[in-house]
Amino acid sequence: MALSKREKIVAIISNGIAVYALLQERGSLPAGTTLYDFVLRAVPEDVKQELSAGLIDEVYEYVSRNYMQE
Repeated sequence: MALSKREKIVAIISNGIAVYALLQERGSLPAGTTLYDFVLRAVPEDVKQELSAGLIDEVYEYVSRNYMQE
């Protein structure tokens, strides 16, 4: 079964959050790069219309609450 556009964008956002967190931890992010900027650059054009700040916030909240443990 193929993923819907929404499922694809959620997966891309989740991956972007994980990569952003790793780069941030390593100090490898360019100065001033926000999570929103980073995720926006990672999203392919064919699903960009599904992207919103609210969806990024929703995915971030879910991932950080359930999987990002210190």
